[in-house]
Amino acid sequence: MGGLRELAASLVAPGPCGVAVRDRLKHLTPQDEMVLRAIGAHQGTLASRDLKTRCVDGLEHSGDTWAARKRELTGVSSSRIAGAITKATHDQWALARRCQAAYIRTLDAGIKTLRHRLSLPVGEKGTKRAAGGYRSKGEWFRKSRRLATLEARHTAAVGDWQAGRVRVVRGGKRLLNTRHHLTDAGLTEDRWRERWEAERWFIAADGESGKRFGNETIRVTPDGEVSIKLPVPLAHLANTRHGRYTLTARVGFAHRGVEWADRIEANRAVAYRIHLDTGRRRWYLTASWQRPAIQTIPLETARARGMIGVDTNADHFAAYRLDQHGNPIGDPHRFDYDLSGSAGHRDAQIRHALTRLINWVGRVGVGAIGIEDLDFSNEKTREKHGGRKRFRQLISGIPTGKLKARLVSMAAEHGLSVIAVDPAYTSLWGAQHWQKPLTTPHRKMSRHDAAGIAIGRRALGHPIRRRTAPPPHDQSDRAGPRTAQAEPDNRRREGTRPPTTDRPPGGPPPNGKRKRGTSASKTVRDAPSTQQWVQDSLMHTG
Repeated sequence: MGGLRELAASLVAPGPCGVAVRDRLKHLTPQDEMVLRAIGAHQGTLASRDLKTRCVDGLEHSGDTWAARKRELTGVSSSRIAGAITKATHDQWALARRCQAAYIRTLDAGIKTLRHRLSLPVGEKGTKRAAGGYRSKGEWFRKSRRLATLEARHTAAVGDWQAGRVRVVRGGKRLLNTRHHLTDAGLTEDRWRERWEAERWFIAADGESGKRFGNETIRVTPDGEVSIKLPVPLAHLANTRHGRYTLTARVGFAHRGVEWADRIEANRAVAYRIHLDTGRRRWYLTASWQRPAIQTIPLETARARGMIGVDTNADHFAAYRLDQHGNPIGDPHRFDYDLSGSAGHRDAQIRHALTRLINWVGRVGVGAIGIEDLDFSNEKTREKHGGRKRFRQLISGIPTGKLKARLVSMAAEHGLSVIAVDPAYTSLWGAQHWQKPLTTPHRKMSRHDAAGIAIGRRALGHPIRRRTAPPPHDQSDRAGPRTAQAEPDNRRREGTRPPTTDRPPGGPPPNGKRKRGTSASKTVRDAPSTQQWVQDSLMHTG
């Protein structure tokens, strides 16, 4: 056990701190659409210029440069619009820096693996913890060239990081590259241009508590009327007083509508964003606001009513119910999803699977869900797994970040707690200790189902392995270690039984005399025992 890594402590995941709801802007007139396009194009141009200026500033950015940029934008828009643009610029620049740091970490992991394998003799076998040498001299040469390429990329990335240079594409790098593959994407140049321009528009406004209905730039009244404060160059398009344009569309949020109405009637801050879905030719309004931080409940309280252990896989959730003592109850449950297709389809599949999981948890009356705290940031490199392309695709397909965010948010709405546990050895030990004992002619247990039990037991604070019966032969240690029930700090838990005489094994008898009976009695004493050790049940309370 000395080679196993130390396990991280389980924790109750904090609840969501923000809310976002969306509704469609229906029945817009051509004049409404013309005004929205004009606003988006004008403010999008301002946002692009501001982002360029921020990238040029790099690490020299300060409060004075921020104020100068905001003053420049205020003259061609308004103070509130300028504040929203500069804040969005800072968020985008910070995101690019985080992605840059993650890219450097990935390069570091790949370079470390390549250097290790290149240092080994050709054909040397690896171990479970470290890869071996390459199979041939040709592969060794190709990987040495690969190492030189990664080192060059790493040097360039570190130079950009130290200089504060980031590369950001407003509208998305993927959509920009699609311009060179229009046939494969099924787009014409005009359709691509329309989508590109719509992605670069900026029609958004941050909320402000104390102002009328929580937002002065994009105002939505309780009856659903939407009005927009126009920037100075577009003030001639206003159709109401004070340079505002009121849309003919009405909105009504079906989801969280009561919570949204309570906020705007109390004049609490609500942020809005308007965007065009060019594929569907529909306009949408998204409202978002922050919630106060919710104090997480203690671990013992979350564990009081049992646990649902969930194993996350590339195409399904494997869930098992456990009581508070860690005993499996009932049969395993599987919630499938399909992560092929578009991003919208994948997101809908995850939400649907989580909805079915949470509904089942509510029906059985359990108050917490145990899930692995997965992070495959360093596991996807081809240098680590070599030619195991299918395995790399498998771990890349597991929705780690999006899944955790979705589950925590949806579980909080149903009063459920989410306990994140260390994922180390859950699949291995679950299959070793739980898959075979729970398999019956009427219950089929997979490795993933057993992993769900292991995750649930770890979330409850119990060891993964179950209690085992003594050795089958007799009460001695002839068949191996006596049992798995000894405490971890007992150093004699796997030792041999003490001798039955007052002399050491194999030593001469004291005073030259035997202490026990004759040879016949010895034969009787060493005869195999007829007692059979049978574990009555898997249920236990320790």
